[in-house]
Amino acid sequence: MNKKQLETWSPWILLVAVLLVWQLICSVFQVSEFIFPSPWRIWTQFWEFKGIIGAHAWRTYWVTMTGFGIAIVVGVLLGFVIGSSRLAYAAVYPLMTAFNALPKAAFVPILVVWFGIGVGPAILTAFLISFFPIMVNIATGLATLEPELEDVLRVLGAKRWDVLIKVGLPRSMPYFYGSLKVAITLAFVGTTVSEMTAANEGIGYLLISAGSAMQMGLAFAGLVVVGAMAMVMYELFSEIEKRTTGWAHRSSQNT
Repeated sequence: MNKKQLETWSPWILLVAVLLVWQLICSVFQVSEFIFPSPWRIWTQFWEFKGIIGAHAWRTYWVTMTGFGIAIVVGVLLGFVIGSSRLAYAAVYPLMTAFNALPKAAFVPILVVWFGIGVGPAILTAFLISFFPIMVNIATGLATLEPELEDVLRVLGAKRWDVLIKVGLPRSMPYFYGSLKVAITLAFVGTTVSEMTAANEGIGYLLISAGSAMQMGLAFAGLVVVGAMAMVMYELFSEIEKRTTGWAHRSSQNT
């Protein structure tokens, strides 16, 4: 197995090793399944309730992707405005940083009062928790455009708008894809947290229901499904990034 193959298979090898150790610990020490279920118990519960889990997972997925889609639009627009203007960067960035420091779970009760129990609070929570990384990375990519490069383009007749659109945005694409890979995981967290408080379906609701019924295997199965969905979306964005911004990864590909 060469180095590239090892890098490809290393996550799966590590996952299998962790599951084997986990199963061994639960079996040797006879850990109660009501406290910490084994991987085998989680699998059996997943298979037993696969229909219910699938329905809740689909609800969590489309709600998350809706909030995440809104976050992309708002994050890119705000990032472009902030990154293209030093005045906007100085005025808006500190306020956005302060807003991001607020715990998003605290917004859920407020959103319930405004929009009621259902998809509204979940979508908005996914949006609120995921738009900030996108905005910051777009703004950073534009704000850190080399002054020398901009001066050369200005001498060649390029206007400020041309510099931002034709040079600044393409240069920001690696930052953008990096933010997507972070934001999508946060979006799933936001949706799940909201569903645990203000929903009657979704993985978050399933976690609360399974926990109250002492079905810890089912609860862990729900967590595994959320993690799997986030991982799939992460890998999707990674693949798109490699295909569209290969110029930014040439050095890593040659090693």
